[in-house]
Order: sequence, then structure tokens, then C-alpha cells
Amino acid sequence: MFSRNARGRFPQRSVSANRFGRPNTRGRRKRPSERELDFTQFVKKAVQTTEVEAWNPTHRFADFEMHSKLKANVAKAGYVHPTPIQDGAIPHILEGKDVIGIANTGTGKTAAFLLPLIHKTFKYPTEKVLIIIPTRELALQIEEELRKFSDGSGLRSALCIGGSHMGDQIRSLSRNPSFVIGTPGRLKDLVERGKLHLTEFNNVVLDEVDRMLDMGFINDIKYLVALLKTPRQSLFFSATMPREIAELTKKFSNNAVTITIKSRATSENVDQDVVRVLPKEDKIEVLHNLLLKPEFTKVLIFGRTKHGVEKLAMRLEERGFKSDSIHGDKSQPQRQRALRRFKQDEIIILVATDVAARGLDIPDVSHVINYELPENYEDYIHRIGRTGRGDKKGTALTFID
Repeated sequence: MFSRNARGRFPQRSVSANRFGRPNTRGRRKRPSERELDFTQFVKKAVQTTEVEAWNPTHRFADFEMHSKLKANVAKAGYVHPTPIQDGAIPHILEGKDVIGIANTGTGKTAAFLLPLIHKTFKYPTEKVLIIIPTRELALQIEEELRKFSDGSGLRSALCIGGSHMGDQIRSLSRNPSFVIGTPGRLKDLVERGKLHLTEFNNVVLDEVDRMLDMGFINDIKYLVALLKTPRQSLFFSATMPREIAELTKKFSNNAVTITIKSRATSENVDQDVVRVLPKEDKIEVLHNLLLKPEFTKVLIFGRTKHGVEKLAMRLEERGFKSDSIHGDKSQPQRQRALRRFKQDEIIILVATDVAARGLDIPDVSHVINYELPENYEDYIHRIGRTGRGDKKGTALTFID
């Protein structure tokens, strides 16, 4: 773990006195992003003891009224007790109610909506489910979970995302899948081509709604949901509930049950610090020396541009680090391969852009490194949220040069 009290390269100093033991650079002209961001927000020790209300689940997965095949797959996956969002949402979804779930990424939201909806399609084979999500990577994660829980059932699904061959997706849709998982832009395109008929769907899930709002998808979402069959079951999941999302859920739900899961703030689980790079220093060398430390076991590095991310990943590979990258210029198979390698510990470093990493749920990330500054503090929070998941501690380092 990178420590404020480490000796040598990082001697202990007060934040205002440049605790990295390097000369202050007040005379240097700051870039616009540096003037807009307050660096003190990037410096915060993880809370060592936090008062968190003890969670006592009211159910076991075996208690839920679900199909026996589904229960067997849940048990095979090692699930015994549900997480708070699962414990709260699954009974209501099984009863056919609309649900609004307010919970952070990494709290088990995917299983919270997948399990009862898989049960529903097992029980009523004509039921069809549309799942709308913001990014390709999140869509792939949901499809992976769907396959795990529906293993051996013959349940069909279609993945409709950008960056993949549309012809393959059209063929998947022609096979009458029970689940369609997609990003707003590609789903809208398929609807307009007459290849996706939303009047057949009477179940809809909008996951990471706040992310879709941030990414400008709100009008596409309204367009898609308005085409769905009524009556229908509508499920909304979001980390926050700004006014626009509250209006959306009110318009497209019917007497929805709202479930809010209290969780620790990201900053309480993440040890945040800055790394100042002096003008005479080579930034890549500073990064190289950090990555050599044994505690850097699984590292997610953020850059601001696709070109910069690709270049950094290549330079790290040249230096002997097992690394890869994800960004918008990579094909979907390339992105899937990079994520799979990172999850399976075939590589220890993944370099990413903000958009490519949205919503990713990768276990055991030890460090997030902001090699280049985020555009704003909200992006910073999204970045560092990839570490310190659940009750685990993580470390976020931000390079300042």
C-alpha cells in the first residue's frame, strides 16, 4: 500500500508544503484543467474504522420462489446470501412490481434484476426482456451473468452494441431471444431499421441510468421505452437520483417501489494521494518506479485520449509490464480480450479512457492511477470507484506535472 509515511522518495509533509519532498512549482503556468481542479480533493486517507450499519439479510437465495434450475445455477455460482439490493429488490420484482433501485456499482444490482426476470421467462416463455445500459463493456458483463444463471436452460439472448457486426446482431434478433441487452444508440438504430420490434417486450431494465444521463442518452431512452408494450414491468437502477431521472421514472413506471441502499462513500474506502512530477523528471519513469512496488498487483491507469492511452500501454509493454488498453478506437473483440485478460490476471495493468471504463466491475483492483487529470471532479469519483469495492480498501494516485 502506498503510504503517506513512506520514507525516501515520498517523505511525510503537510499537503500545503508539498509532502512529496519536491520544490513547489508556483511560478509554472498552469494548464486549464489544473486551474479548474482543486488538488486537495485528490488527497485523503482511507478511513480505517467506519460506522456501517450491520447487514442482516432477511432471505437466502434458496428462500426465493424461483425456478429450480435457476436456483441450482445460483448455488453453483456460490451464492448463498443476497446483498442488500438483491434482498430488497428480488421479492418485489418476483411479484411483478416496478422497482427503482438506488445503489452504487458493485453492489450486486445485475443479479438483483436478472434472477427474477430469468425466473419469469422460465415460467412464462413468451415474456421478453429489454435491458438498456450505457456501455458495451457493461452489456458484456450482464450477458456473461445471464449465461451463468441460465446455464443449461436453452434461454436465448441477443447482444446489441456498437463496435460489433450488426449482421450478427440482426441474426440473433431473428431467433426470437427472451433477453435483448443493448446500448441506446445501437438499439435505436435496429428499431429504425425494422429489425427490433419493441412492441413485443413487456419487461424493461434501465441500468446505470445516471451514467446514461451523463452520456447524453436520455432522449434515446425516452424514444425506446415509449415503444414498449403496456402494461409492462419497468426496473430502474441508478447510483443517484437527479431531477431528470426522477421525472423519467415517474413517467415510465407504475406505483414503483423505491429501494435505497446506504453504502460507504467511495472516498472512505480509497486512500487518495497525488504524485508530483518535477519538470526535470520523465513522467513515464516515475510511473515505472511505482509499478515496480509489490503492492501494485492489479492497476487501472486512466488517460484522457484514445491515442494517449494506446501509446502509454505500448510504452509499458516495452518496459516489460504485462499491460493492455481499452478505448473507443479498439474493436469490440479487442476490448473484450483486454478485459478478460485483466480479470483473469493475465495482465496486471489496464490503461483506459473514461468512457471505455464506465460501469466496469472488475474485482480486486489494487490501484487506480490518474496518469492524466480527469476533466472534472465527477469523472475523478467515477475513476477511483473502480478500486476499494465493497469492504476492501484501494488506492488512487493522481499525477500532477
